[in-house]
Amino acid sequence: MDFIAGGLGWILEQVVSVTNSYGLGIILTTIIVRLLLFPLTLSQNKSMVAMRKIQPELQEIQKKYANNKEEQQKLTMELYQKHKINPLGGCLPMLIQLPILWAFFRVLQNIPTNETAVFLGIWTLSEADPMYIFPILAAASTYLQSKLSMTGDMGQQKTMLIMMPLMIGFFSLNLPSGLVLYWITSNVFSIVQQAWINKMYPVK
Repeated sequence: MDFIAGGLGWILEQVVSVTNSYGLGIILTTIIVRLLLFPLTLSQNKSMVAMRKIQPELQEIQKKYANNKEEQQKLTMELYQKHKINPLGGCLPMLIQLPILWAFFRVLQNIPTNETAVFLGIWTLSEADPMYIFPILAAASTYLQSKLSMTGDMGQQKTMLIMMPLMIGFFSLNLPSGLVLYWITSNVFSIVQQAWINKMYPVK
């Protein structure tokens, strides 16, 4: 964690030395980090597209063998192998981003409280957003990102689609605005990337 925080802190300071703004520094540092993780997240996005493509076959197996869970699981794994899909492929990038998120939290605890840490003249990035604009944007961008990434029937995932943005929005109420800005920027990057992947690999 110290190594990640040190690396993020160094990148942030280099960007801030050029922009003279911690707000722009956080946005650009987030983009740099996401570009470094791009090969990994690209693999995740492709896996999600592949999962959407086999949904009709998955649903057919689940329906046909609803009373035979062992056979259902066996045929499901065979279907994954046939299409070369790792059902856990989407988890690794998320797990990697968690230590980055916590490392960024540590970095933001040490940013100064002068004018360079005030974004657009409104947000003090080391403090929570008193106007709740960032938490709302965090929840909305999480919703859009989650919706674009859905791999199955929306009805089955509707609860998570609603609960996750609400949780993110709630937690963001008390988090430093800089950390929430990182989350929003990361989500926007993911939304653009997923939209591009969906266009490049359309699901009929």
